[in-house]
Amino acid sequence: MTRRATLTVILALASILFFVDLGGTSIWDANEAFYVETPREMLEAHDLINPTFDYEPRFNKPVLSYWVVAAFYKLFGVSVAVQRIPIAIGALIIVACAFFLARAAADAGLGTRDAAWWSAAGLAVSPRLVMFARRIFIDIWITAFMSLTLLFFALSERHPERRRLFLILMYVAAGLGTLTKGPVAIVLPALAFLLYLIVHGELRRLRSMMLPLGVVIVCAVVVPWYLAVYHQHGWPYIKAFFIGENIERYTSGVGLQQERGFLFYPPIVLTDSLPLSFFLVAAAAWWWRESRIQTLLWIWIAVIVLFFSFSANKQDLYIYPIVPAVAALAGAFLSRVEADSSGPFAWWAAVTAGVAGIFLAAAGAGVLYVFETAGRVYALNGAIAIGVVGVCGGLIAFALAVARKPLASTFTLLILMVALDWTFVLRVLPDFERNKPVPGISETLRARLRPDDVVAVFHEAVPSLVYYLRRHVDMYIDPRAFVEAMSQPRRVYGVLTLSDYDELRPQISRPTCIIDRRPTFDVRLKNVLSRDPPPELLLITNDCGRR
Repeated sequence: MTRRATLTVILALASILFFVDLGGTSIWDANEAFYVETPREMLEAHDLINPTFDYEPRFNKPVLSYWVVAAFYKLFGVSVAVQRIPIAIGALIIVACAFFLARAAADAGLGTRDAAWWSAAGLAVSPRLVMFARRIFIDIWITAFMSLTLLFFALSERHPERRRLFLILMYVAAGLGTLTKGPVAIVLPALAFLLYLIVHGELRRLRSMMLPLGVVIVCAVVVPWYLAVYHQHGWPYIKAFFIGENIERYTSGVGLQQERGFLFYPPIVLTDSLPLSFFLVAAAAWWWRESRIQTLLWIWIAVIVLFFSFSANKQDLYIYPIVPAVAALAGAFLSRVEADSSGPFAWWAAVTAGVAGIFLAAAGAGVLYVFETAGRVYALNGAIAIGVVGVCGGLIAFALAVARKPLASTFTLLILMVALDWTFVLRVLPDFERNKPVPGISETLRARLRPDDVVAVFHEAVPSLVYYLRRHVDMYIDPRAFVEAMSQPRRVYGVLTLSDYDELRPQISRPTCIIDRRPTFDVRLKNVLSRDPPPELLLITNDCGRR
């Protein structure tokens, strides 16, 4: 089998996995719950202008993600699996962008056409993409739209005879990205492309970027929904989004949970697109071979990482739009090694593949130790298989790299990732369901709830409870407010951890009792290593004598 045929098979196996058993696992709290429930409430209310969650306004994000899910609900019915179909499609778009970015680089003289297949296959097997494609709707789609924006700009540079068409498509993608997550979809590409022109001494080309038409296209995509919101509510929601959710979150860390330093993102760059991200260093060493497309990709990565490194509120997913550029650079490098297997690039590739092999072998050993030795109480089906495959595959990749067979070593890494991904989806994820307490608690509640009962959650992020119960749930952070809610005469069901219940129970004026308890996986590594039992989430009530 030829190298391209092998890469095609790997790509196919990885891509199919995005759609396997989408409904086999319950909602992931907290991110996914909002994109499952909000579109359902919008359809229930017959209102596609005003997003709500828990039957209360939710304008902290633009509306396009909700519309996409609502459209799939209308076509196929409301379910968790249906909500995940467009996430998987978004992941395929990201992989396709990596493919065509690498092809554009190869067309510019960076290796062979196999660069595209290396890039797409390598990104498709990335464990983080496989996981995100099953639970992180908005970040997958902002990555997809920003990747399309980058791709169309790159194609406009690579094919100037069709520049007008590609620039129009670029502005459409930027507009859709803005309607997905906000102005970041315009600001970051604008900074990257401006720097690209400055590096090449071509600022005068701004006049050929069709900026007036671009403004019109972006406004045509974005403005109608905001006009509808302004017509119904005025400025408060719009102002809160642009100032609170963007400027204040960036400058002062609104909602910040922990301090993260300036160097928070380099490890994220390494892990976001494993195993191809390991080849970034080698690709950088190869940068003496000047290429406009390669320069563009490096600038894209640098701008996004540096922009968020200065942010007060750093989240790992903020830089995820770099992954197609990382994959394209790595794929172009590997195709160069393929074209000149005896040149200096082969040495770089061998060293990189060997380091990646050792890393994966160590990660596999870590899985075996954490889940099957020190943390046996947290054991999961498939953990042994993942650990053994990781150790054995990583060592084989290392041995091939030592034997100066870098491409064979890299193929081993990709095949290893495919095996790990399939094991994770088919064995680990289904077994992990026992550590998701909300579905079981919801089933217990549905058998008891009456229309006038109250459901109250204290200090726990379990928004999926709203979807499973199809009703409003009171969320409390202030312990006094929760105690008052549980002390009222009407029947109240409370959801909280065992430790919180032990602390608050003496303060509740009415007798309470536990009617359900479920383990969770909300633990730290030190708790696993010390074999502490999983924390429990309780369902309590203030009316123990009635059912």
